[in-house]
Amino acid sequence: MKSDIEIAHSIKALPITEIGKQIGLSDSQLIPYGHDKAKIDASSIANMPRQGKLVLVTSINPTPAGEGKTTVTIGLVDAINRLGKSAIGALREPSMGPVFGLKGGATGGGYAQVIPMEDINLHFTGDIHAVSAAHNLLAAVIDNHLHQGNELKIDPDNIYWRRVLDMNDRALRQITLGKGRVNGPERNSGFDITASSEIMAVLTLSKNLFDLKKRLSRIVVALDVQGKPVTVADLKVAGALTAILKDAINPNLVQSLEHSPFIIHGGPFANIAQGTNSVVATDAALKLADFAVTEAGFGSDLGGEKFMDVKVPVLGKEPDAVVIVATVKALKFHGGVALDHLSEKNVDAVRNGLDNLNRHLEAMTHYGKPVVVALNKFLDDDMEEIQLIKNFVEGEKKLQFEIVTSFVDGFEGSLDLAKKIIEATDNQRFFMPLYQADDSIEKKIQTIVEKIYGGKDFELSDRAKKDLAEVKENGWGKLPVVIAKTPNSLTDDSKIHGAPTGFTIHIRRFIPKIGAGFIVAMAGKVLMMPGLGKNPAAEKIDVDENGKISGLS
Repeated sequence: MKSDIEIAHSIKALPITEIGKQIGLSDSQLIPYGHDKAKIDASSIANMPRQGKLVLVTSINPTPAGEGKTTVTIGLVDAINRLGKSAIGALREPSMGPVFGLKGGATGGGYAQVIPMEDINLHFTGDIHAVSAAHNLLAAVIDNHLHQGNELKIDPDNIYWRRVLDMNDRALRQITLGKGRVNGPERNSGFDITASSEIMAVLTLSKNLFDLKKRLSRIVVALDVQGKPVTVADLKVAGALTAILKDAINPNLVQSLEHSPFIIHGGPFANIAQGTNSVVATDAALKLADFAVTEAGFGSDLGGEKFMDVKVPVLGKEPDAVVIVATVKALKFHGGVALDHLSEKNVDAVRNGLDNLNRHLEAMTHYGKPVVVALNKFLDDDMEEIQLIKNFVEGEKKLQFEIVTSFVDGFEGSLDLAKKIIEATDNQRFFMPLYQADDSIEKKIQTIVEKIYGGKDFELSDRAKKDLAEVKENGWGKLPVVIAKTPNSLTDDSKIHGAPTGFTIHIRRFIPKIGAGFIVAMAGKVLMMPGLGKNPAAEKIDVDENGKISGLS
């Protein structure tokens, strides 16, 4: 079979203005970035009413290679459009960290891709670089403030704001700043990946440019020597940061291989941030089509929960249906099979792995919306194993189930799923939040641990207890909680698979993200700056004498 990049190059993209016309956008409402991608002038559609239904795509806990949520999402959008309805996909922008690290690109695969895949996976329209620039400007301003006399009395040992880079680089996790007599004061700091920046979270939760400025102003960068918060507003640079992001606030329009419209905007990771694309992008899709299909990163224990409890209150619209993506290989993985044996038939392992799927089904059905399971089928999957999964979902759980083959069959491989989704969204059900805004931070964490992860309890380190006291003292205790943990397990230990019970989540510290509007609870050993593996994906990418790129998928 052809590689993803060969398939992408075999189909000619339509001019992006034609894609815009499909969804009712004039040329004047588009800001072209070449012939095949453009930004949508968000201000030009700000007053349009919403008309669409919202579909959320999430998954079970993935294998290291992922479960194909984006491939399923793209195939579903293509199929809905073929059934006579209008659909727009709303996705996150890929970070170059994973692109060159382990997972590779994030533009789908096979015949369910968004294009131009090389541009989207690399620099795209520069949004992530703009976030990096704004974040690092703020970091420079903080250190300059210390150097120039520290009028705000910032406590150098209580500075939250580190620097960022859109790359996996473990060597930068811990660094010393200000070495040299004229460069100080000297202090310890480090780099995080850009996707974890609060500015990325702020960008994706802002409704417009002015809202972006207000949220940036509220960002807490440090505490002063009396333990009081120091904000961007105190440093007087909210305007400068907003100026850097003035174009990045506008969502990006591209197309699938089937020429379906896709809006790709924002890229927060779900293991260390909220894991969803921007409010502006999802809002645009709801205004311009019958169906807006979006996804939440990693499994429903991370991106799915955060979509429901962090994004929905800001968006003001809950999903009309939820798709949970599963694969035979992932179920075997959670059933105890090693990664290098996942292609071998093992019915017992699939049966054991159903516990993980069940946990995710229970987590998402809690919110009261229709749930459909999409089995992303691989060519070597065994039908007996698939039938076992189908019987469990339809028989025991009484939920909708569909096999998806859009990777090899394009839109045709998702038509049956699309029909089920269209039908499911006609059954309006009451949305039930996981917790109430007035619940304490402790109660919110306990609720997530019990109802989403299936655990028993949580415990706080001494540092986390100190952080939590500061959160409460500063009046932030009613904000939503984003638990940052491994995506590979329902626990905070990446080596524990399946669906364990009775476990404890270990919170090592709390980080206030007041601009974004949530509190991050750092659990287990999750890192804000990933590292490269022994054989990173970067080693597979090449460019020939004709300028053709290979290995990027």
